Amino acid sequence: MRDNLAYQEARREELIDGKIVMMAPSPGWNHVAVAGNIYNIFFNYLRGKKCTPIQDGFDLHLSEDNVFIPDMMVVCDPDKIRGSGVFGAPDLVVEVLSPSTMRNDKTRKKDTYAKYGVREYWLVSPGDKSVEVYRTDGRDFILHDIYALLPDWQLAKMSKEERSAVVTHFKCSLFDDLDISLEDIFYRTF
Repeated sequence: MRDNLAYQEARREELIDGKIVMMAPSPGWNHVAVAGNIYNIFFNYLRGKKCTPIQDGFDLHLSEDNVFIPDMMVVCDPDKIRGSGVFGAPDLVVEVLSPSTMRNDKTRKKDTYAKYGVREYWLVSPGDKSVEVYRTDGRDFILHDIYALLPDWQLAKMSKEERSAVVTHFKCSLFDDLDISLEDIFYRTF
């Protein structure tokens, strides 16, 4: 398989603290679906507005030593968007976790995003159907909340009051009137 030219061309890498780090090979369905669903939520909401959602595959240049490829980002300063990538901190970055890259997403990249001024950072787990939302305090990211889509069998074991207390929607700090549904994020995933 590694001799396959298509496989070799599909290899992607990021530059983290000046070191080349290989990204996960071709992502699985849940990863692709979740990243696409999140992009679509923001694309539909931001259409005709100043901020721009950018899907996976576009380089983000935070510094000479830190060039990432987030799964999704929102940029509200159009001057940061160029033909070859985004140059400067986006307002929102979303990373969809993969087993081979989650350690970097949760540590080195998270710290770097905070250092360079990203305002909000999401770590999305397709397996757990959860979204960790981090917001900046001006220097570091602080965990704001964790939202999870509970399976039907778990909801069935809850009382009516417990089910009514389950959070199924949340807001991005950048857009007060954007209602984000966990069902929409994890639509058509296994």
